[in-house]
Amino acid sequence: MSQMEPQRKLINSVDSCVDEALCGLVRSSRGLSLLQGHRVVLRSDLDNLRGKVALLSGGGSGHEPAHGGYVGAGMLSAAVAGGVFASPPPASILAAILSLHRAGASAVLLIVKNYTGDRLNFGLAAEQARNRGVAVDMVIVAEDCAFERPSKAGRRGLCGTVFVHKLAGAMAEDGSSLDQIVAKVTAVLKGIGTLGVSLSPCSVPGCLPSFDLPAGDMELGLGIHGEPGIKRSKVTTADEVVKTMIGHMTNPDSQSCLPLKSGDHTHTRYNDCDFKCGYLNCVCVCVCLAGDSVVVCVNNLGALSCLEMAVVSRAAIICLENRGVTVARVMCGSFMTSLEMAGMSLTVMIADDQTLTLFDAKTSAPAWPNLSGACVSGGRHVAAAPATGARPQDDDTHSEGPLSRVMRDVLERICSTLLEKQEELNSLDRAAGDGDCGNTHAQGARAIQEWLQGHVIPGCPGKLLSVLAGLVQEKMGGSSGALYSLFLTAAAGHVTEGRSNAAAWAAAMHAGTQAMRRYGGADPGDRTMLDALCPAVEELLKLTTAPPGGEMVILQAAVQKAASGAEATRDLTARAGRASYIAAERVTLPDPGAVAVATILRAVLDSLEVQK
Repeated sequence: MSQMEPQRKLINSVDSCVDEALCGLVRSSRGLSLLQGHRVVLRSDLDNLRGKVALLSGGGSGHEPAHGGYVGAGMLSAAVAGGVFASPPPASILAAILSLHRAGASAVLLIVKNYTGDRLNFGLAAEQARNRGVAVDMVIVAEDCAFERPSKAGRRGLCGTVFVHKLAGAMAEDGSSLDQIVAKVTAVLKGIGTLGVSLSPCSVPGCLPSFDLPAGDMELGLGIHGEPGIKRSKVTTADEVVKTMIGHMTNPDSQSCLPLKSGDHTHTRYNDCDFKCGYLNCVCVCVCLAGDSVVVCVNNLGALSCLEMAVVSRAAIICLENRGVTVARVMCGSFMTSLEMAGMSLTVMIADDQTLTLFDAKTSAPAWPNLSGACVSGGRHVAAAPATGARPQDDDTHSEGPLSRVMRDVLERICSTLLEKQEELNSLDRAAGDGDCGNTHAQGARAIQEWLQGHVIPGCPGKLLSVLAGLVQEKMGGSSGALYSLFLTAAAGHVTEGRSNAAAWAAAMHAGTQAMRRYGGADPGDRTMLDALCPAVEELLKLTTAPPGGEMVILQAAVQKAASGAEATRDLTARAGRASYIAAERVTLPDPGAVAVATILRAVLDSLEVQK
């Protein structure tokens, strides 16, 4: 690596990375082998090709798992790799063709993406092979939908190439002739379209990024080597991005248009479905009538998270179904990447029953996903939830009591204080966690505020604690939501309408703390919220013997103990929670959970002092 470009890739060297990657693929897949002296991945059972058409594809490296990952029975017979983003040399392509021919293949079909280097080098090798008596044909994949008026070079070959591998491979495995395979895939290619979008560039090992893309921008229609796209815009929601992409792909005014036939989109209603197809509260059956049936590939260009990919998959399915298109199959994952580019491409293939049969045929190729043979559209995608009884927060039969006004004021003060502290808690959490402690507490605070707007405060404190337990469990999420819900649930049984004096509240706090310790596994001294809560509760237990009028003094002392305990976590070694996985010398700020507890107790005190 040059001094200008620090090493950001987990490789041994720029020069050896392609060969070592191919070696890693082959060593981890017993059904593959390398052709000596060439960057060619072969099926290790070449004898099974005798009398059948062999399939060869390939291209530059950096698009893994393409193309070596698609070598196997039922897909490619071999794949040839070039350098990163560089077409493979004709000599290696010819060596691969001859190896397949000598194994007894009746003919060799070359599946080539529409790039000048690939066309030239595969074409030259094909001519050389014909001169040696090998039956060779070539299919050019050019399914890019980006440009409405493509140049003379034509449309680029993108992830739709993987569909061609699969269909041609299934036909070859079944004994189809070379002409039959070429005719089928040529026809299917007329109904395949791909469009990509990227949120970042990629960089060839040892080089600077292929292009500049400001943060917050995205590029639509770029190629798999970082070639410029057709439009730059601000990043928007996944739903909007997918809608834009499919709209562009199917624009009838474009010469690169995917000729997708739309139909009617109807629903079969179940229970109280609100027809918001694709949302968790929707249990309808989506039925697409008269439109085309399609296979969709949601392809990760390299650096999107699995979560983002699933969101995009949902958006693609809903968008197509809303057009009356039947989504027969969906592939979601990394199939033809662009190194570490943060982006994705959508490939849509119009598929009749014969095409689906070929698509579903078995293959041993290591990169092909294990897909269901059932149609995606037309099935119920949400299972009915078991009856768990009414949630405490949904009970509207509560009646107010003497403490209702006090408890409402306390809750309002707690919520407003946590919202004010949101960024401070996030900042503390970034030093030792995932940086969302403030957000988590803010979610709980907003949920409580929303509930307060539409409900009375029950006169029974225990019922209120049960309501709060339900709210934080549902809205806060994560370990914080579970811990607070445990605390409140365990405490709820110790305070009732007839037993709500200071001693009862102290017993409730103690019970809640013990539940957190029992199920959470942490203890005081482990650098958690317990380091603020436990000393405060220990002080509050003095309420059981406090003289009349002495309660506020004890509460003030408890709040001070919580604040001191939270500050003391600065010097503790974490033995529980996410901070326990981080080197102690990097954790120098107070624990955010402990600070949150101290903040809550301070808000309780402030509210009670105002009301006093």
